[in-house]
Amino acid sequence: MMPGHRAAPLAVHQLGAGRPLILLHGLFSNAHVNWIKYGTAAAIAERGFRVIMPDFRVHGQSSASHDLDDYPADVLALDVEALISGLGLSDYDLGGFSLGARTTALLLTRGLAPRRAILAGMGLQGLSGWAKRRDFFLSVIADRDTIKHGDPRWLSAQFMKTMKVDGEAAALLLRTFGDIDPADLPGIATPILVVSGAEDRDNGSPQDLTDILPNARLEEIPGTHMSSVTKPELGRVIGDFLAA
Repeated sequence: MMPGHRAAPLAVHQLGAGRPLILLHGLFSNAHVNWIKYGTAAAIAERGFRVIMPDFRVHGQSSASHDLDDYPADVLALDVEALISGLGLSDYDLGGFSLGARTTALLLTRGLAPRRAILAGMGLQGLSGWAKRRDFFLSVIADRDTIKHGDPRWLSAQFMKTMKVDGEAAALLLRTFGDIDPADLPGIATPILVVSGAEDRDNGSPQDLTDILPNARLEEIPGTHMSSVTKPELGRVIGDFLAA
């Protein structure tokens, strides 16, 4: 555990047996919605994997502290590093969707060395320029009870309400994220699968992300940013990549 990092009680969901795979969910979602509900985790587990799916702090069944001291910079990456250490894992795979992909990329730049990695729902531009996205989500939190249909923030506000996100804790968490320097990405040797919905450019270009990584390939599946996680193709392409 890094100095200044206070471990949070995280809910960790597991499915299957075999080679460990840690999957990280997206912003304001949780492990169940992102990986379990639509069969993605089950499809991967059937290929001989122990799928380990934490709920990030402030998400799902994990803790949502209102104490500023519980939110140092890059706290989600610190949490994942602590989880890997706590589980005693030394040979594993790692991946994530959207915020989970962003966290996975950050962990790779911090020196984490999984056998293989998956970046889903992410483009190159989604790894930097965070301040604009942060301010968008902070405005959603601040105005979520008054945002009307037609406002570009409406869908995000409805999703937060559906997921019962703690707004005060979420605002603290959003301020812990920093930019990932694209110049750090060519130094990642890990084989990476970039997965994107064919209609998903919410986080920029997945092709640009693939091109800057030295050992990556791109798979497109049906769907938008929100709908791609519901598609059976997501579990299939991840399973194919990991089992190859």
